[in-house]
Amino acid sequence: MKRWPVITSFVLFVALCVSLAYWAMQLFNPPLRAVAAPPQSAQAGPDLNAAASLLGGHSNAVVASNFQLKGVVVASNPAESVAILAANGKPAQAIRVNSDVLPGVTVKEVNKLYVLISEHGVIKRVTLPENTKRR
Repeated sequence: MKRWPVITSFVLFVALCVSLAYWAMQLFNPPLRAVAAPPQSAQAGPDLNAAASLLGGHSNAVVASNFQLKGVVVASNPAESVAILAANGKPAQAIRVNSDVLPGVTVKEVNKLYVLISEHGVIKRVTLPENTKRR
């Protein structure tokens, strides 16, 4: 029984040390700062050509620069549609689907606003100018 006062003193000393350490950490701890989220970087939009290929569109069409689309006649039968094209600065001529514009250049598809041509196996898109009236 002579050890009870020593054990009690030791336990109280440990409790005092823990209490002093806690209050010292509370006193000397710097205040918390608000954490801001990093700024969001602008993400590029999805590639519309990739989406067009999923929905049956033509994503591999290159814009043709040496052809000018002057007009289109879209028939109910796509094989009877006609494109009015001017090639390499020459006068415009009416060309049916699957007909040759120049040697190696074929009209593949005629739409209301554009024509797809195949130039030596490469599909190119020729668009109708904005100032042309669409009926």
